[in-house]
Amino acid sequence: MRVLFASSEMFPVVKTGGLGDVTFSLPHAISDLGVDVRVALPAYRSVLEEVEGLRVAGWLPLASGEEVRILSARHSAIEVPLWLVDAPSLFDRVGQPYTDPHGHDWGDNARRFSVFSEACAMLADDRLGIDWRADVVHANDWQTGLLPAFCALLPTPPRTLFTVHNLAYDCQVDFRTFNELGLPTYWWSMEFGEFYGRLSMLKCGLVFSDLITTVSPRYAQEIRTSEFGYGYAPVLDRYADKLVGVLNGIDDKTWDPATDTFLEAHYHAAGKIRSGKRANRTALLAAMGASTEAPATDGPLIGSVGRLVYQKGIDLLLDAIPNLLASSDARFVFVGSGDREIEQRLLALTHAHPQRVFAHLGYSERLAHLVEAGCDLFAMPSRYEPCGLNQMYSLRYGTPPVVRDTGGLADTVIDASPRTLARQEANGFVFEEATAEALQAALERAFELFRNPKQWMKMIKIGMRSDYGWRRSAEQYLLLYRGE
Repeated sequence: MRVLFASSEMFPVVKTGGLGDVTFSLPHAISDLGVDVRVALPAYRSVLEEVEGLRVAGWLPLASGEEVRILSARHSAIEVPLWLVDAPSLFDRVGQPYTDPHGHDWGDNARRFSVFSEACAMLADDRLGIDWRADVVHANDWQTGLLPAFCALLPTPPRTLFTVHNLAYDCQVDFRTFNELGLPTYWWSMEFGEFYGRLSMLKCGLVFSDLITTVSPRYAQEIRTSEFGYGYAPVLDRYADKLVGVLNGIDDKTWDPATDTFLEAHYHAAGKIRSGKRANRTALLAAMGASTEAPATDGPLIGSVGRLVYQKGIDLLLDAIPNLLASSDARFVFVGSGDREIEQRLLALTHAHPQRVFAHLGYSERLAHLVEAGCDLFAMPSRYEPCGLNQMYSLRYGTPPVVRDTGGLADTVIDASPRTLARQEANGFVFEEATAEALQAALERAFELFRNPKQWMKMIKIGMRSDYGWRRSAEQYLLLYRGE
């Protein structure tokens, strides 16, 4: 089987979020199953600077009038063949994949990713003449939303699969821009890409693909509701028979407490858990600037890594912290950046409680790993979460997550109730309402169980022994590629 995996990001050459991680891990896992998978990326300037072995594979004249160059490339961390769609006027720029150096969306994003999608369809159809034609095209998010539509125009279309990583982000253009893109006129209709008087690239992916997947089973259900559907719920209801949720995996080689090079001490489910986590806790607190002269506490240490934004429910955690500081000996560690107001609120808490609330504004790979290993609990109170990765990292590192009952969080975390504890199924703590009070109650339940070391260790080991690697997900995708 030949699969073309088209994406706008791929770790480690370009990444703005979870899509980059998926584009790295999933094709490798699929390749390990014996599939001939190739990844297509835009030739951003930053990517060209990261790769090596660049070679011109050929040129593709497109119906839009553009002529793009296809480059093959290598990277030491990437083991699958990599194709770069090289259109310098569109991708060879200073800035991020979707935004300029000032953080504003590129004004021609629709053209940039329309050209990328059309080029990928030509690659899938072997227009390079290299005797490689895709059986399956796997497109990802709005940046490749037009790819299934372009594939539908081919004489012998490949099977197309469109993965929605986050329905909240799409790309819509007005009728004038639609005409400037030179797209088939019938795409502008309610049956196809027209969406409330505009063309939606995301909707094109939903409509034209043979199969729609999301990154968790629960999220596949949630996006068919008005609360999480962002206007697309009726479309998804219409195509419910081709909508499937497949839970993302994690890179269990990079995220392994037994071998993690960022850790102060290694440990595993079969032993050294307590001493290993204690050593990493000490290293984490030292890195965060905790005073060595402050009285030591054995209270729970709660960590958070990620964007400091409303979606992630960080404001709920900040609302709950003052009460938790007053009623317990807990401490909190944050690593991330985001909304300025939330950042300022967090900094105010660190100034008011310098030995109990710690923050690193920005991202640090070492601190991210130390938080997972050194904390006792991981707080992830997202208002919505298509899949989430940190809760799975936390389980693997013996750090029970405290999460809201949504998306991939609900699919991976089993609440510690008397029944699930007795059945040895519990691996974390789940709350339902998106309120500070509900989050506080969940954390207080966690603190209570934390004071029972024997029961706590049993729960930790359940999480650490779970398999959240990519092979399971890859096997599911292989069945979908085959139409089974």
